[in-house]
Amino acid sequence: MKYINRILKINLLLIVAATLIIASCNKGLEQFTETPVVPPNGNALGETIAATSTDSLYYRLITKAGLVATINNKAATYTMFVPDNNAMKVFINAISGGKIPLQAPDAVFSGFISAYIPASTAVGIVSYNIASQSLLSANIPGTFPNLQYPTILNPAPSVSALLRLTTFPSTRNGAWLNNVPLTAVDMAAANGVIHHTALVVTPPQRFLWNRISTDTGLTYLKAAINRADSGTASPGTLYGALLNIGANLTVFAPTDAAFRATLTGAIYKALVAAGYPAGGDTFNTASALASSPTVFSNPALFGVLTAQTVKGIVVYHLFGNKAYTNNFPTTTTYYPTLLNGAIPTHPGVGLTAVFGVPFVSAATVKGVGNATAANIIINASPLLPDPVGTSDQNYLNGILHKIDQVLLPQ
Repeated sequence: MKYINRILKINLLLIVAATLIIASCNKGLEQFTETPVVPPNGNALGETIAATSTDSLYYRLITKAGLVATINNKAATYTMFVPDNNAMKVFINAISGGKIPLQAPDAVFSGFISAYIPASTAVGIVSYNIASQSLLSANIPGTFPNLQYPTILNPAPSVSALLRLTTFPSTRNGAWLNNVPLTAVDMAAANGVIHHTALVVTPPQRFLWNRISTDTGLTYLKAAINRADSGTASPGTLYGALLNIGANLTVFAPTDAAFRATLTGAIYKALVAAGYPAGGDTFNTASALASSPTVFSNPALFGVLTAQTVKGIVVYHLFGNKAYTNNFPTTTTYYPTLLNGAIPTHPGVGLTAVFGVPFVSAATVKGVGNATAANIIINASPLLPDPVGTSDQNYLNGILHKIDQVLLPQ
């Protein structure tokens, strides 16, 4: 495999570096007359939400989070993504296990927020939906991959006081926050702007590796990553990248069935090339060898599944940024993968999305060496979360989509 064998080194770690430089000099500071800061007129963000009857449940969540004073501070500027009462009811119905029916009075939902949603959970949700700048819808980009905007949520203060989770507003194929549609935009407040979301957008809780290493349908991918990392010192491993809080990756994750099919074919060809007779017996041997993730740790196959070869395959399934399906092009377009770090001229993979109303109903990713495009296994219902969802799974350091083929770079 000419592309894979040319890999010399692939640097996968995207590290968040924050450096504070304090400079001093040996002369006195020049004195300036400060201009008084005049607070902007009108209602602040919190006051605006409190005055909007259809946002009363989210305001209750803001109150539970203790963030009313923060968003009413007119010396600061924010963008808030706010689910209205209907969206909040869907959220509470889900997290209550259906015990709070959608038809219940608003007071019941409000009481649930006060009594059963922990303050720490409320802080996480509200903070994740606040960007620390004012962003009108006209200024939200429609590029792919879409740009990230820091929120006010620090997921790991012990790592860095400057660390912030980011969200991904986009106006490509509509208006979105991550993969959730915006239903109304540009509600103005004195210290920022409010956009309404169709559903509650919750912050991620786990890393990509946490999903890959525990999903019973991704055992081959886990084994492939371990094989690819064999002999590689950290930092520089795929494992390390998939646990790196500073990364923003997209993983196209082949299912176990996809790996078995590809490996059976590859091993069969290698056996025939080594002199085994073509036909059923040799195919059955290949199938048996590929029947378990231990195929990647079988010394008899190390000559075929070298660490370098396996790493080339794995990184061909990775983007160096988050790519939600709702930001995919509607006509097949090729984008670089992390394999391009070693082979800059490689075409990458071809992405295509088909839209329903309003969510993506189908999406594919095409490898250069695949006869047909792999299907992304779209969630059985929109926005199924980790660990049961199969597409647009949001993690602290990236996105995961399950696919039904192994992508081949040549």
